[in-house]
Amino acid sequence: MGRNSLQKLDIIYQDANLIAVDKHSGVSVGGDRWDDGAERLDRLVEAYLGLRVWTVHRIDKDTSGVVVFAKDAGTHRLLSAAFEARAVKKRYIAAVYGAPIWRETVCDLPLTPNGNKKHLTIIDRSQGKKSITRFKVMAVVGVFSMLEVFPETGRTHQIRVHASALGHPIVCDSLYCRNPKPVMLSSFKRGWRGDLLDEKPLLARLGLHALEAALPDGRVFHAPYPRDMKALLAQIEKAAK
Repeated sequence: MGRNSLQKLDIIYQDANLIAVDKHSGVSVGGDRWDDGAERLDRLVEAYLGLRVWTVHRIDKDTSGVVVFAKDAGTHRLLSAAFEARAVKKRYIAAVYGAPIWRETVCDLPLTPNGNKKHLTIIDRSQGKKSITRFKVMAVVGVFSMLEVFPETGRTHQIRVHASALGHPIVCDSLYCRNPKPVMLSSFKRGWRGDLLDEKPLLARLGLHALEAALPDGRVFHAPYPRDMKALLAQIEKAAK
C-alpha cells in the first residue's frame, strides 16, 4: 500500500471506491452539531482527491488512527452496512491508568448518550444499547498499562466509557477520568534523574489509537503507532524487562 501526505493527511490505501487514512489526534472526522471546526478530516480528504467523499464511520476527535471513507454512494451503503453488522473487525491500542488484575476481559455494559453539554455517553442498564468491548493486557509498568482493545459494537465513546467502568480510564481522558494527567517518563522509569520542572510528557493527549480495521473481503488497513504512543510503548516495554 502506498502512503502519501498532505499537511495532516496520511493515506494508508485507496482504490476507485474507497480511501483509508491515518487520522491525527485533534482532527475531527467530520462536522457535527456541536463541533463543526475548520479542521476536518473529510475536508482534507476531499481537498486531496478533488471529489466528494462519504463518511462511513467515525472515531473521536482526540483518537488517532484508521478511518475509511467511500468515494461513491454505493460503496458507502456497502461499507456502512458492514460496520453496522459488525463485519468490520477493529483493533485499538489504549494507554490506561492502573494495572488490571485480569489478562483479558469483556465489558458489555449497555450505553446511551446522556444529552448534556459535554455530550457524554453513560451506562444505562435499563434503556442503553448493547455494547461489547474486549480488552487484552499488552504490558504493565507502575501506574500505567497498554491494552489491545477490540470493540464489537460501535457506540460513541464506547472504549473510553468501558475502560473507565473497569477502573482503568484512558490516559488524558478529560471526560471519563476524574484526574487526567499526562504520562511522564519519571513516573515509571527507575533511576530517572531529570529535572521535574523541565520534563516534557511522553503522552499528553487521549491515549487511544485505532490500529487496524479489517474488512469482510480480507483487506486490513493498518495505521502505524503515532510518535507519542510509539515512544510510550517503547519505554514501557523497556521498563518491563
